[in-house]
Amino acid sequence: MSGVNEQVLGRVNDFVIRFANVNGTGSASANFLFAKAIFRMGIPVTPKNIFPSNIQGLPTWYEVRVSEKGYLGRREGIDLVVAVNAQSFEKDIHSVRPGGYLIYDSTKKMHQTLIREDIHYLGIPMMEMCNAHFSDPRQRQLFKNIIYVGALSVLLSIEFEVLEALLAEQFAGKEKLIAPNIKALKLGINYVLEQFPYPLEFHLARRDLVKNRILVDGNTACGLGAVYGGATVVAWYPITPSTSVAEAFDKYAAKFRIDQVTGKKNYAIVQAEDELAAIGMVIGANWNGARSFTATSGPGVSLMNEFIGLSYFAEIPAVLIDVQRAGPSTGMPTRTQQSDVLLAAYASHGDTKHVLLFPASPKECFELTAASFDLAEYLQTLVIVMTDLDLGMNDHMSEPFEWDDAADYNRGKVLNEEELENMGRFGRYLDVDGDGIPYRTIPGTHPTKGGFTTRGTSRDEYAAYTEDNKAYQRNMERLLAKWETARSLVPTPVLYQEANRHAYGILFYGTSTYSSEEAKDILGERGIYVDAIRIKAFPFNTDVSDFIAAHQQVFIIEQNRDAQLRSLLMMDLSIAPEKLVPVLNFDGMPITADFIANTIASHLYQEKDIQDDLYQTHI
Repeated sequence: MSGVNEQVLGRVNDFVIRFANVNGTGSASANFLFAKAIFRMGIPVTPKNIFPSNIQGLPTWYEVRVSEKGYLGRREGIDLVVAVNAQSFEKDIHSVRPGGYLIYDSTKKMHQTLIREDIHYLGIPMMEMCNAHFSDPRQRQLFKNIIYVGALSVLLSIEFEVLEALLAEQFAGKEKLIAPNIKALKLGINYVLEQFPYPLEFHLARRDLVKNRILVDGNTACGLGAVYGGATVVAWYPITPSTSVAEAFDKYAAKFRIDQVTGKKNYAIVQAEDELAAIGMVIGANWNGARSFTATSGPGVSLMNEFIGLSYFAEIPAVLIDVQRAGPSTGMPTRTQQSDVLLAAYASHGDTKHVLLFPASPKECFELTAASFDLAEYLQTLVIVMTDLDLGMNDHMSEPFEWDDAADYNRGKVLNEEELENMGRFGRYLDVDGDGIPYRTIPGTHPTKGGFTTRGTSRDEYAAYTEDNKAYQRNMERLLAKWETARSLVPTPVLYQEANRHAYGILFYGTSTYSSEEAKDILGERGIYVDAIRIKAFPFNTDVSDFIAAHQQVFIIEQNRDAQLRSLLMMDLSIAPEKLVPVLNFDGMPITADFIANTIASHLYQEKDIQDDLYQTHI
C-alpha cells in the first residue's frame, strides 16, 4: 500500500459510508441495522437508500452520513465503501475519496487494474466464511451482509451491545434467528480483530445528541397525519414512490379507525383502476362530506388534471399528496426531484391555481398533511402536499410528532340544518363575506333546502347553468379573491434571522432544506454571509415578498432543471428575473451543501460589485 494518502478524512462522528449491494439480496435490513446502531449510540445519522426501479438484480446503494454537528443533508465524498456487487465494483472503487477505504469480498482475488494507490483496501473473505459456517443457501447470502456489519462495528467502534439489542428487537417472536445473526456478526468482528488495525481514523463515540428524536420516513408520517387530520377515505393507484403513503394510512386507520363497540371499520380504502379514477373517487367522497385524499407522483398528477380542474371550479375540497420523482414521462422513478412544482401549481386547463404545502421533515409531513384537510375544507379547494422520494422513502431523524387531542377540525363554511331552515334562497357560489369563499352544504343536511347542482360548467351565484359572460367573469374573479384570502391562511415561511442584515439571501423549500442550512454555515466559514428563508406554502405571503425586496439578489435553491419555484415566485409576486438567481440540482440525487455553497460562491466571486457586508462578521 505504498503511496497511500494518510490524510485524516474525518474526525469522531463525521464521515460518510456507502454500501454497494445487489437489489433483492437482503442487504437492506443489514444496512438499516448499521444506521440504527449509530442512532442508538446518540449520534445524528442520515441514511439514503438509492435503489433501481426493477424488482431484483440491479445495483443498489445505501449511504449513511454521520454528523456530530447534526447536519442531515447529503454530503459529497465517500469515506468508506463496502463494495459487494460485481456489477458496480469499478464504479464503487472510484467513488472513494483519496485516503478513504474500500471493504470488499476477498474470496476471489481482485484484478490488478482495480487497484488505486490513494485508497486503503480491506479484503474480507465474506462468501468463503459464509460457506464454511452456514449450510443453508439463503443464509449464506443473507449473512454475508451481517458479516460486514460486524467488521464495521470494530473498525468504527459501534457498541456490540447495541447491535445485540437491535437484533433482539428485530426478531422478537422469532428468537431462533437471533443466534445465527450473532454468529455472523462475530465472524466479521473476529476477522477484523485478527487482520486489521482498528478503529479507523474516523470512527464513532457515544453521544447524547439524538435526545427524543425518532427515525421515520415521510410517507409513513403523511399516512399517520391523514388519520389524525380526520381522513376516512383514501382512493389510490400504486405508483413509486407514493404507494407506502396509502399503506401507512391503512396500517394506522386499522388501529385508530375501528368502532370500539361493533369492531367495524370507520374508514374505506379503495385501490382504483387508475389515477384518474382515484382522484374522482376522492372528490366524490369529499363532496359527500367525508375527508378523503389520494397519494401519487408526477405521472399520476398528469393523469388527474381533468378532475383537479373540477375540484377547483366546482369548489370541492380534496387533498392530494404528491411524492415527486425524476421525470418527465417515466423518467427515473426511483430518484428524487422537486420537478412537479409548476405542474401542481397550475394543474388542469384554464385559469387555475392550487394551494401547495412544502414539508421539509417527517414531522412536517405529519403536521402539514393533517392541516391540509382543514385548509382544503375552509377554502373549498384542492390542497396538494408536495413531498419527494428522498423525504418520502428515506428514514430521517425527526422530532417526535405532537397532537392536541382537544383540537377541533375546521370544516369551514358548512351550513347546518338550522341555518338552512332560517335562511332564504341558498346561493352556493355567493360571496357573502367578501373573502371569495362561499357557503356550502353537505347532501342530506336538510330535507328540502340547500340543494344545488354541482357542475364543471359555467354557472351563476345560485349554481344555475349559464353561459353569460359576465356571470362567468364574476365567478372567476371571486375565485381569485379566494386565492388572495389563502395567502393569510397557508403556513408562514421560516426566517433564519430576526432582521435582514446582508445584501444577498437564499430561499429554499422541502428536502433542499437540510443541505441549504449547512451551505449557509459553509459560506459563513468562507466569509460570505447570507440571510435565509424557507417557504412552506404557495401562495406566497408578504414575508416572502418582503425578504426578496430586502436583498440585492436571492439565490433560489431547488432540485429541478427549469428553476420551477423561481418561475412561480416571478409569476405570483411579479419579481424581476435578475433578482432571483437559480441554484439547480437535477441528477436525481439529493442536493448537497457543497454544491450549493460552491455555486453561490462562484456566482458572487464573478460579480464586480460584491457588497462589503459579505465579508463582515455575522452578528
